[in-house]
Amino acid sequence: MSDQDDDISDRIRQRDLKILSGKYYTLRLASFDYRRGDGQWQHQERESYDLGDAAVVLPCDRARGKILLIQQFRWPVFESGYRKFLIEAIAGKLDGDTPIDCIAREAMEEAGVTIANPRLVSHCFPSPGAVKERASLFLADYDSAAPRAKGGGHEHEGEDITVLEISLDEALAMVESGEIVDMKTILLLQAAKLRT
Repeated sequence: MSDQDDDISDRIRQRDLKILSGKYYTLRLASFDYRRGDGQWQHQERESYDLGDAAVVLPCDRARGKILLIQQFRWPVFESGYRKFLIEAIAGKLDGDTPIDCIAREAMEEAGVTIANPRLVSHCFPSPGAVKERASLFLADYDSAAPRAKGGGHEHEGEDITVLEISLDEALAMVESGEIVDMKTILLLQAAKLRT
């Protein structure tokens, strides 16, 4: 099937779209009618949080069996009751860049590394029930023996990032033990295991 064959636009009638907040990201309230599978129209209202699209990369040194992850404080995770730094793959908002340019920029800013040979795993929606964000997920190569820049993120953006260089098997064990709980990171670690 082509994308046009799957187009459901004729089942949606938008009534209104209001911005409720635009402080850091944009929170909208949509009012629309939706034609259900049985043909009946149903009025619905939904909030969506627009974060902007993102790109994510897991740098892998396949020759030496190493990967790079980062850890940092994440307020929503802390608010949910998780009282540890979040361990995750390198990620960032596109901010007008292509996904490949974004992962190259973020790998340098967050981990101080230059990546090569990016391989797309997926363009996916991390939380489609409430968040308007599409993430492009990549595996890429890096040289764990090469000199690195400082990394650590940007203080003016509130970033305070620590870089973790471990083996893929160690990272997968951390998923099993509950030390890695970030969905995009788990997906990329599993993709890396399948492709090695």
